[in-house]
Amino acid sequence: MWSTFIVQDEEVRTANASGGVLQPSSALDGFLASRGGGRKRRHRTHPKSGDGISESQEGKIKLTLFLAVTGILLTVLGVGTEFWVELRPSKSFYNNQTCLVAHYGLWKCCTKTFWVSDMDSKQKICGTLHLQGESNCTFFKFYTTGENIVLFQKTPEKNLTVASAMLAIISLFLMVMGAICIIMAVSKGVQFFLKPAAVCFILSGVLIFICLTVFHQSVLSFLASDQTIPLHHEMSWSVTCVGCAGALVVVAGVLFLVLALPYSPWKKCLPKKNSDI
Repeated sequence: MWSTFIVQDEEVRTANASGGVLQPSSALDGFLASRGGGRKRRHRTHPKSGDGISESQEGKIKLTLFLAVTGILLTVLGVGTEFWVELRPSKSFYNNQTCLVAHYGLWKCCTKTFWVSDMDSKQKICGTLHLQGESNCTFFKFYTTGENIVLFQKTPEKNLTVASAMLAIISLFLMVMGAICIIMAVSKGVQFFLKPAAVCFILSGVLIFICLTVFHQSVLSFLASDQTIPLHHEMSWSVTCVGCAGALVVVAGVLFLVLALPYSPWKKCLPKKNSDI
C-alpha cells in the first residue's frame, strides 16, 4: 500500500511540474519563508500603533538623553566641589598684614590667606579667591563625629547643611535611575520606560531647587549667628552648576513625558488644514 501511494505521489508531482503548476512542497516552502521574513521584519521595525519606538522617535529620545546627561554631569560637578558660597570679611579682621577668605560647600570648608599688600589699597574687603595665597581645606566633621566648625567666630547651621546634602544625593540618585530607564527604553525598543524616567528627572530637578533653597537658608542662619562680625557673602560657581543642572533635567523630564504620549501634542494642538479648502 505504501509503495502504491509513493508511486502515485511521484506521478502527481511529475505531472504538475510538466504542466507548469507550482509544486506543493515549493509553495509550502515559499509560504513559510514569507511568514518568517514578515516576522523578522516586524521585529526589526516597531509599529507606531503599538508600544514600540520608531526611528524618528528614537533620535528625539537620544537627543533628550544627551540633555539629561549634561544635567547629571553638572550636578556631579557642583555637588562634589566646595565653591557654593564665599565669605569675605574686611581687611582689618585679623591684622593689617594678612587677610582671610573662606568658602565651603556641602562636604568641605576651605580658607585662604592673602597678603594685604597684594590687594588694591582702595579695596576694603578681602580679595577674591583668584589671588594667590595659602589655602587650607577640611571636611565637615558633623558627618562623622558630630562636631561643628567655627568660621569667623560663627558656626554654620548643621541640620540645614546636612539636609541640603541629602537632598542633593537623592536628586543625583533619581537622575541616574532616569538615565537607566531611558537606556533600557532605547535598547528594548519600548515606550514603557519613558514615563518613569520622566518622573525621575522632574522630581530630581525639583529636589535640586529645594536643596539650593535649604542651603541658602543655612548660609543666612550662619551669618545671623553673630552680628558683631560683618561678612560679605556671595554664591559661587558650584551653585550655578547645580542650578543649571536642575533646569536641564526638568526640561528633559518634560520632553520625555511628551515623547511618551500616544499621540503628538503638536498635531493635536495644531491640526493640519484641509488642502481642498
